[in-house]
Amino acid sequence: MVPAMSDPNEGDPNGGAEPVRWRRSLGGEPNILAMVLAGGEGKRLAPLTLERAKPAVPFGGRYRIIDVVLSNLVNSNITRIKVLTQYKSASLEEHIARAWRLSPILDGFIETIPAQQRTGLSWFKGSADAVWQCFNAIEDSNPDFVAIFGGDHIYKMDVRPMIDRHLDSRADLTVAGIPVPVAEATSLGVLRVDAEGRVVEFVEKPANPPEIPGRPGWALASMGNYVFTTGALEEELRRDAAEEGSAHDFGKSILPAMVQGGRRVFLFDFGTNVIPGEGLVTYWRDIGTIRAYFDAHMDLVEIKPEFNLYNRRWPIRTGMSFDPPAKFVFSDQSNARVGIATDSLVSDGCIVSGGAIHRAVLSAGVRVNSFAHVEQCILLERVQVGRYARLRRVIVDKDVEIPQGMQIGFDLEEDRKRFTVTEDGMVVIPKRARLTA
Repeated sequence: MVPAMSDPNEGDPNGGAEPVRWRRSLGGEPNILAMVLAGGEGKRLAPLTLERAKPAVPFGGRYRIIDVVLSNLVNSNITRIKVLTQYKSASLEEHIARAWRLSPILDGFIETIPAQQRTGLSWFKGSADAVWQCFNAIEDSNPDFVAIFGGDHIYKMDVRPMIDRHLDSRADLTVAGIPVPVAEATSLGVLRVDAEGRVVEFVEKPANPPEIPGRPGWALASMGNYVFTTGALEEELRRDAAEEGSAHDFGKSILPAMVQGGRRVFLFDFGTNVIPGEGLVTYWRDIGTIRAYFDAHMDLVEIKPEFNLYNRRWPIRTGMSFDPPAKFVFSDQSNARVGIATDSLVSDGCIVSGGAIHRAVLSAGVRVNSFAHVEQCILLERVQVGRYARLRRVIVDKDVEIPQGMQIGFDLEEDRKRFTVTEDGMVVIPKRARLTA
């Protein structure tokens, strides 16, 4: 088993107590700046990423993927946050500007930093280069520690115990890690740690991932979440920037070099992650593919979802909406004209007008008309489903009208002539697509 390196909650076993060590360092709260890496192109999520960056892709009916990491940070009392953007960033920057306004009187901010070519005539060449090009923002904030988190994963995490772990270990770098099946670890960065939790080896996307001792079939994967001591971060980024052959990436370049160079690199075991109001929570999903995106949504409609949107003590936050409540109309059972939803999430502003949905996630403003049937689908904002239409295992992006009587997801060979169809049978219809019956 992975060593349990921290005791993230000393008190209520359901996560009610604040970690007692959080305020004891440096004579008070640690001075932390968070930097969220949100410039990912997300090619494997196309066509959902044709017009937006991966962190801006809608998720869970009313959120964007970026809302998850920002909620984790804010819920952890980390409220000085820079979001690094690059690829098709307009909708992401608009969302953050409109939805994420913290109180400046309490020194809180969430600000975007677009690619600026500050170190030469090139855009960000990797995640490490992105932070290096924006290092002036770190210097301006003068933090003791920098938390660098990815902006495109689905999970809940109390970051405070990770900070405590970093302080207790006198680490240069602390890496959040999670056990995953070996078959999945080939696409991730894999850690090997000693009995004290010090990282002794790191390999990026290995063909044969090293297994966790005593736990065959499992490997310890990096979650892409890091806490750096600021001085160590600056030294490593400066060194890496001077290496022409480097990938300038945290997983491929910085982390391996720090381990090999004898830096103090330690594990934070995500298996000890306690969320107030829920207890132990170890759900983590990299939704980098259409199938993973679909599966994460189907997780949400389970009776007891592992990723719980209903915990008021650890909310997933986003912008306010002025949409009216969802509405279900018609109860003409004799003619099978019943507005009904089962095992589904239905957002504000939706109207299920004599149609039926099952195991579906509907974003704001969706309308499902009479006699239509929607099953195992994700419908983004303002999708209109015409009468008698039938959809199965379909993801429909914003502002698409499904014509009356159209069937999608039942004849994949025919669907491939018009839409994106993945190898495992998911149909994806892009934003504002014009469909004809």
